[in-house]
Amino acid sequence: MIKLNLGCGDRKLHGFINVDAREDVKPDMVCDVTKIHEKYNNADLIYACHVLEHFPTQPFPFQPLTWKQVLTNWHAALKPGGTLRLSVPDIKAACEYYLKTNDFDSVRAFFYGGQKYDFDFHYHGWSFETLEKELVNLGFRDVKTYDWKSTEHFYVDDYSQAYLPHMDKTNGKLMSLNVEATKL
Repeated sequence: MIKLNLGCGDRKLHGFINVDAREDVKPDMVCDVTKIHEKYNNADLIYACHVLEHFPTQPFPFQPLTWKQVLTNWHAALKPGGTLRLSVPDIKAACEYYLKTNDFDSVRAFFYGGQKYDFDFHYHGWSFETLEKELVNLGFRDVKTYDWKSTEHFYVDDYSQAYLPHMDKTNGKLMSLNVEATKL
């Protein structure tokens, strides 16, 4: 099986080809994740954890590809019947948390990104309904949420496991929208 972990950063997954554009995080493959379809067109699984929101709705010089173009490229990298597994900030959850706690500092990064390095900025956000609609329009089916505890990478504490209060995986609120879809 070909399993790709796109935008892996320092969170490598065993059994995956860990891909990142930044050499300093020492991925298995240094590659622009938006161009992975140029190297693969038969991936069984693409996992992208908190990557998609780093692409805008409209292109501009600093970030010329839109998130729809990125999803189209990832669709092209999957074989028919392949799985796209995304984790993105859950905009509904972030809004609900803020309205309940009035603690914007805790949710700021879900809206705007960590802003620790180039490209660590958020341009878009989704609810399940908005992301499902876009995935279906781009040629995916069987769109559903997934439980990070049931994945083969549950042991890696990445942003698919982002809870507030921080690290309270028992009583906290999950702030990531974890979605899987199948390529038609």
